[in-house]
Amino acid sequence: MQTDETDQALLTLLRENARRPVADLARRLGLARTTVQARIERLESSGVISGYTLRTSAQARPPLQATVLISIEPRSGPEVLSRLRGLPGVEVVHTTSGRFDLLAQVVAQTTTELDETIDRIGEARGVRSSESLIHLATKLDRTGQ
Repeated sequence: MQTDETDQALLTLLRENARRPVADLARRLGLARTTVQARIERLESSGVISGYTLRTSAQARPPLQATVLISIEPRSGPEVLSRLRGLPGVEVVHTTSGRFDLLAQVVAQTTTELDETIDRIGEARGVRSSESLIHLATKLDRTGQ
């Protein structure tokens, strides 16, 4: 589905606060409330908006985060992904292009827990090598998480 500038502005406002009342959204966009409600319904029914979720503050998130870049053996992807799914500290895994095959987002409560998770990733059958990047400070976050 094609979205226009108004849809993009509406999505930006909803990313900031998905609980914002439709009347407030309409006022900010300079549109009628019914028009905004219709746009939201169209974005939902077309799948552009796939749902709404809870956004936690930094206080509620685990204090340690890391990105683990993973190089795997040929044809070992399903086995490695199965292993990563079984590690509770692994929140997200992406395939990548370039020197590494996978990028895993990892969280932990302690450095020991983070170290153990990173070790388990490196020990997984099919993992050729890994490189870990521990997140220090967030300077920009447009994901709203």
